[in-house]
Amino acid sequence: MTKVYVDGQEGTTGLKIRQRLAKRGGVEVIEIDPALRKDSAERARCINAADIVFLCLPDQAAREAVELCTNPNTRIIDASTAHRTAPGWVYGFPELIEGQYERIAVSARVAVPGCYASGFCALVYPLRKAGLLGADAHIKCNAVSGYTGAGRKAIEAYESADRPAAFDSPRKYALTLSHKHLPEMRAICGLDVTPIFEPAVCDFPQGMLVSVPLFLDEVGATLEQVHDVYVKHYAGAKFVEVMPLNYTEGGYIDAQALRDTNMMQIFVCGGDGRATLTARLDNLGKGASGAALQCMNIMLGEDEALGLV
Repeated sequence: MTKVYVDGQEGTTGLKIRQRLAKRGGVEVIEIDPALRKDSAERARCINAADIVFLCLPDQAAREAVELCTNPNTRIIDASTAHRTAPGWVYGFPELIEGQYERIAVSARVAVPGCYASGFCALVYPLRKAGLLGADAHIKCNAVSGYTGAGRKAIEAYESADRPAAFDSPRKYALTLSHKHLPEMRAICGLDVTPIFEPAVCDFPQGMLVSVPLFLDEVGATLEQVHDVYVKHYAGAKFVEVMPLNYTEGGYIDAQALRDTNMMQIFVCGGDGRATLTARLDNLGKGASGAALQCMNIMLGEDEALGLV
């Protein structure tokens, strides 16, 4: 039986991974004494006893955890930002890049994409590959996310009985345009120009919409041709669904509709020479724990959907 250790299992992503592992079954989860969860020697023991290690840690702690791994047979799946563009690490978005399933399957080091970056790359990379966007493209992106994506302190603040009234409405952040997901957005999509990315945290727990607007004359394609790029790119993908052209839900797209799933949906809407491209996902699902478990399944040569449907 595969031995799994979750380093950082007390956090939001770690807890979700534990829940998904319990649903999946077929693994032995290595437990650490809560009193020793920050003890390097005990963490090293757990890490090196595992076949698969999930890192659900701040960036520096994730780097330190990798240094603790001396067992050549231990394979690591890192949910932090630390290794997403690092040499020797495979980007854990199997549907995105041709051959990525195979790369993940044989890799000992897999970096789970950021939640916003998952949506951004799902929209931009296919257009880059199809030649509709150049490396010098000036891309704008806006996004809304449930508050669980902001971490434990934000969750406690949003769920507090005496929280500020400002929490009732969306709140934009990262206003200096230096969000931590930008490096992977740029690197994975092969962009020379850093995108303008405007995220907002909202008063619901889970769910995310990531949107990229386009003037169609800038990509030299019709709305139908842009939609067809996604249909072809994600053909056969189990967890990425391209919605019909101009599909909405009564004129809306609900950010929470994919809560507690590993699905992502791609929407292409527009008219009059303009388009808005939207990726919908659960920030804790395809944007974190779901993607991590999907990668583990692929690395073990098993059905990618185990524990996810």
